[in-house]
Amino acid sequence: MLAPKRQKYRKQFRGTWKKIATKGDKLNHGSYGLKTVEPGWIKDRQIESCRVVMARATRKMGKFWIRIFPDKPYSKKPPEVTMGAGKGDVAYFVASVSPGRVLFEIDGLDDVTSKHVLKVLASKLPVKTSVVTKS
Repeated sequence: MLAPKRQKYRKQFRGTWKKIATKGDKLNHGSYGLKTVEPGWIKDRQIESCRVVMARATRKMGKFWIRIFPDKPYSKKPPEVTMGAGKGDVAYFVASVSPGRVLFEIDGLDDVTSKHVLKVLASKLPVKTSVVTKS
């Protein structure tokens, strides 16, 4: 799974989403991309499952880019533990995404295949997304 090599602090606050993304809101590399419509957290396992789908789709020709990285630790207390006694241990890492952020880009495939692959990726993610094209 994806995880940061080093961190300044082991645990973080949850935080809030206040704005629409201004960084990472345009396609940089590919001709098709998947853009978020709502804010949310995307787990490292979800990013990995999307990577596997894109790697299989672009095996012989084509290229893909992952534009997000899970750098936020998500802490969780074990089941049947009473309230109090501090914050839980880090369970996994998440990528915090704002509306308008481009998550994945793909290039080198025909239009129908590219859109189909991005629809499959959208079904694996917990946020609403839309397919964008370079224009």
